[in-house]
Parts: sequence; structure tokens; C-alpha cells
Amino acid sequence: MARAGIYKSEVVRARDKLVALGKHPSIDAIRVELGNTGSRTTISRYLKEIEEEEGPVRGSKVAVSESLLDLVGRLAERLHEEASTRVSEAETRHSKGLREAQERLQAVSEEAASLRQELEDIQLSLVREREAHKDTKKAFRDETLLRTQLAQQVTDLQERHAADEEHRRSLEEKHQHSREALEHFRQSVKEQRDQELRQHEQQVAYLQGELRAQQEVVNKKQHELLHAHQECSRLASELTVSSTHLRQARAESQSLTKERDELIHTQQRLRQIEQLLVERDAGISELTQRNQHLEVSRLAQEERIQQITLELATSKATAAAKEAMIERIQEHVAGLFIERSKEVRGPQAQGFTDLGGIE
Repeated sequence: MARAGIYKSEVVRARDKLVALGKHPSIDAIRVELGNTGSRTTISRYLKEIEEEEGPVRGSKVAVSESLLDLVGRLAERLHEEASTRVSEAETRHSKGLREAQERLQAVSEEAASLRQELEDIQLSLVREREAHKDTKKAFRDETLLRTQLAQQVTDLQERHAADEEHRRSLEEKHQHSREALEHFRQSVKEQRDQELRQHEQQVAYLQGELRAQQEVVNKKQHELLHAHQECSRLASELTVSSTHLRQARAESQSLTKERDELIHTQQRLRQIEQLLVERDAGISELTQRNQHLEVSRLAQEERIQQITLELATSKATAAAKEAMIERIQEHVAGLFIERSKEVRGPQAQGFTDLGGIE
């Protein structure tokens, strides 16, 4: 860990050691020799004080060499500072661009995840709608089968009703014929009795001799009349039975009317189910179109992510190239500085061991 401060004597020892090793005692080199301790401003101030103290003893040639070395050192330091500044700016721009690219990538990833979640929800909703559509289709088939069965039952009941109606009309016709026959028989009997009474009044004297024969005729007529009364009773019984059948037919007709109303209600319900199926089919079509749009949007987002990834890779490659270029510039500057130091420390610097000359 760096210390809080340095001493001038430490700077002098580090400078002399670097000169003895043939290295230029620059501010950074001295700072490295001191273990990365002390600020550049303090080291520069100490170096200026040392140069001022050693200036009168070394003479004009030494002062010129020191001035050149100081100039070269300042140039190298300025070049190093400019290079550091450019490197820092490049690193800052690279970091900023990388951070923006990462933020855009994060936003796109979140948007893609949201779109995927929405797509999964839509697909799940579509599966549910399809299941509901299957159930509705099954219910529609069941309702259709039930409607067919009810229609067949209604047809059967209508046929039965028509048969009962035909039977009722037949019974009514029979009843009407029976009443007409009874009325005709009563009328004929009445006319015959009136005629016989008139003949009896007119021919009382003449018929007294034939009273027995007429009595037999009367008995025969009474027997026929009794038979007619029995026939009337039978016809009345048939009329009662026909009335009962008629009431049953009317009751069945009312039941058929009720079943017909239920069938109409069922047909209305089927129409509502068909309308609901049409609406659900439209909803499924809309969901399918929306799913297609989301799929297109997802593909576009994936292309955008790939493009951003490519831009990020390009930025990284550019930053790496800039760093390599900065390192080459630093190496080139260091080489120039070493060559310039060797040229300065040529024949003029021989004999001065404190300046790095060769003995």
C-alpha cells in the first residue's frame, strides 16, 4: 500500500539508482522505483530542486544535457499523459457504449421475455379455446342428435295424432250414422204406428175378426222395437266410448302441442348455440392472427438482439484494437525516448556516473 508522503533523500537515491542502471530518471520511473509511492507533483518538485542544487557544479554541458533530458522527460510525460488521457477517453467511450449496449440488450431481452410470456399465455388461451370449442362441438352434436330424436318423436306423435284424428272422425261418422239410423227408425216407427192407428180406427169393426193376427203383428213389432231399443243402447255405449277416445285424443293433442313448444324452444337454443359457435370461431381466428403477429414481432426482436450482439462484438473488437494501438504508441514513444536518451548520453555524458555514463 502506498505511503502518505516521500522524502527528498528517497527521490535522490531512486534517481541515482536509475542513472546507474542506464535508465532515464523520469517521474514515473522514480515513482515505480519508490514502490508507486508519492505524487507526481512532489517527485517533479524534488527533481527540480535537485537539478537546481546540482546545476552550478556540472557546468554548461551538463546543464544542457540535463535540460535536454528534462525536455525529453517532460515530452515523454506529456505523451504518456496524452496517451493515458486518450486511453481513458477510449475506455470511457467503450464502457459507455458497452453499458448502453448491455442496457439495450437487457431491455430487448426483457421485451423478448415479455413477448414470450404473452405468446405462451395466448397459446394457452388458444388451447383452452380449442378445448372449449371441442366441448361446444360435442354439445352441438349431442344437441343435434337430441333434436333429431325429438324431431323423430314429433313426427311419430304427429303421425299418431293424425291416426287418432282419423279414428276420431271415423267414430264421429259412425256415431252420426247411428243417430241418423236411430232417428230414421224412430220416425218410421212413429209413422207406421200412426198409420196403424188410423187404419185401426177406420177398420175397427173389420179388424176385430183379425185381432189375433194383428196381435201377433203387434208382438212382432214390439220385439223389433225392443231390438231397436237395444241397438240404440249399444250405439249410445259406442258413443260414450267414442267420446272417451275423443277426450284422450284431445289430451294427447295438448301433450303434442306442449312437446312442439319444447321442440321450438330447443330449436331456438340450438340457434343460440350455433351463433355462439360462430362467435367463438371468430375469436379463435382473431387469436390465431394475433399469434401470427406476435410471432413476427418475436422474430424481429430476435434479429434486433442478434444485431445488437454483433454491434457489441464489433465495439469490443474496436476497443481491443484501440488498446493494442495505444500499447504500440507507448512502446514506440518509449523506444524513441530510449534512443533519444542514448543520443544525449553519448560522448557528452561519459565520465559522469550520476548521469548514467559508461566508465
